[in-house]
Amino acid sequence: MAFARDTAEMIGLQAVAWLAANDELLPVFMGATGASEAEFRIGLEDPDFQGSVLDFLMMDDAWIVAFCDAAGLAYDVPMQVRAALPGGGQVHWT
Repeated sequence: MAFARDTAEMIGLQAVAWLAANDELLPVFMGATGASEAEFRIGLEDPDFQGSVLDFLMMDDAWIVAFCDAAGLAYDVPMQVRAALPGGGQVHWT
């Protein structure tokens, strides 16, 4: 199922909000990306930032499962949403 851009952005915003509320994982994201609190707040509604949050969450199955369970989403939805956000297209190296 392909997601419309506005739906993808809504779910991307849910991912950002979930990450912001996760006291254990948020510092890991901040440390890995070098983002400041101000940059995090500014990026809330930025589709590029939402994509980076989804990329981060998809690095670990436990993180993506926890987000999907909290948001009531099927486990493959974040990958589909990521494809609909900027920079989410599949890379073809040939």
